[in-house]
Amino acid sequence: MEHLLDAALHWTTLGIEVAGILAIVIGIVMSLARFAVGGPARYQRLRSELGRAILIGLELLVAADIIDTVAIEPSLESVALLGAIVVIRTFLSLSLEVEIDGKWPWEPERHPERRTGARH
Repeated sequence: MEHLLDAALHWTTLGIEVAGILAIVIGIVMSLARFAVGGPARYQRLRSELGRAILIGLELLVAADIIDTVAIEPSLESVALLGAIVVIRTFLSLSLEVEIDGKWPWEPERHPERRTGARH
């Protein structure tokens, strides 16, 4: 019975990892397709869409690492490795978010009228 649970967790982790990779690849393809069509501010839109695709992929890959470490192979070494991976991926996610939004996540919106189109 334990063997079946280990196999199910392994396949679940693999599925989440594949979903993370697909999120990044599909995001890249869709972003490049929109970039090719053109339009105003297309470079900025490309960067923003690529960053968001990478963020989603990183979140899924971290989830897979957590499941793998906690449920499948809970050793002190694997938990330390998970901690390092989470720190690195959190730094990458934070950097991408700052790059996309142009502000720290905890800062208020700088120019809300730009997003909504409202004028004062």
